[in-house]
Amino acid sequence: MGDAYIRHIALLGFEKRFVPSQHYVYMFLVKWQDLSEKVVYRRFTEIYEFHKMLKEMFPIEAGDINPENRIIPHLPAPRWFDGQRTAESRQGTLTEYCSTLMGLPAKISRCPHVLSFFQVRPDDLKLPTEGQVKKPETYLMPKDSKASVADITGPIILQTYRAIADYEKTSGTEMALASGDVVDVVEKSESGWWFCQMKGKRGWVPASYLEPLDSPDEAEDPEPNYAGEPYVTIKAYTAVEEDEVSLGEGETIEVIHKLLDGWWVVRKDDTTGYFPSMYLQKSGEDLSLAQRQIKSRGAPPRRSSIRNAHSIHQRSRKRLSQDTYRRNSVRFLQQRRRPGRPGPQSAGPSQQERPQAERAKPQPAVPPRPSADLILHRCSESTKRKLASAV
Repeated sequence: MGDAYIRHIALLGFEKRFVPSQHYVYMFLVKWQDLSEKVVYRRFTEIYEFHKMLKEMFPIEAGDINPENRIIPHLPAPRWFDGQRTAESRQGTLTEYCSTLMGLPAKISRCPHVLSFFQVRPDDLKLPTEGQVKKPETYLMPKDSKASVADITGPIILQTYRAIADYEKTSGTEMALASGDVVDVVEKSESGWWFCQMKGKRGWVPASYLEPLDSPDEAEDPEPNYAGEPYVTIKAYTAVEEDEVSLGEGETIEVIHKLLDGWWVVRKDDTTGYFPSMYLQKSGEDLSLAQRQIKSRGAPPRRSSIRNAHSIHQRSRKRLSQDTYRRNSVRFLQQRRRPGRPGPQSAGPSQQERPQAERAKPQPAVPPRPSADLILHRCSESTKRKLASAV
């Protein structure tokens, strides 16, 4: 294996912290050459000191000798007082700075100064304790890169999920879970691996092991797209369950439903089935990077393969059957082959053909009342003191 270097740095957002005094730190997702991904936290003053040292190490590239030769990006100096609005406004600058930094020649982007600054520190692994009076407020960058930082109204509360079964980690970048553990989700990857944090731990967790606290249904799952998106398989997979599809490497297919657990519904001719999204790459894109990523982490397990799963919801999450996918897909393809006849963009069964069971919309389930321990855990310190005095 060659020398270590950073492949990509992404700004996730920033945190407002209150210990030992109020300050702001920026969250970076650092992707290394061995395909490992680490989250690090840095103050803007630290980033600026790093930037000044980098310019001293490379005066020519910093434009100190001839301004026309400058390739190291600019970074504004810290202000005397940094408030939340300042922290938000810097996010666009830092995103651009990191992107430019990674595009510099290897002697700069892979120099020891850059590598050591973005290495994980002990403080990066520390999380707020249960007894901490005021916990950090997390503000995440919008996923749409074109969105303005003004769109962040924050604080953005990280989504909370519950583990339905025990999970043993298989690599150092993952996080083990016990059934009933409650985690905060920092990032949801299309691969079905979610980056979570819990008490003093952080790591990747299979989405299939997690369920929302308020409902068994995943509200963020998109609707099926029967027009399909062209993808290429970058690794062969043999179906294990009946609703999966076996495909060899290099086959071209269409993705018709992208599910958050990392198992997408694909279409090959008139056949549909689940297939791991980690083994797919968009047609026309570079396949080498995606193929290397598979080696660091395999496809996440499916919910149906988890033993001893215990959900807090009486109703299981709703999923379309492969018969429904196949039937709707065939209808859509038939309509697409008839250009003269107007039809709906999405293929769905007509009202007359739709079974009575599908036509009747089920009433929404009433979520269970949270336990007293969960209410006490989430309420404010003021409420806790009032309850304690009442007792």
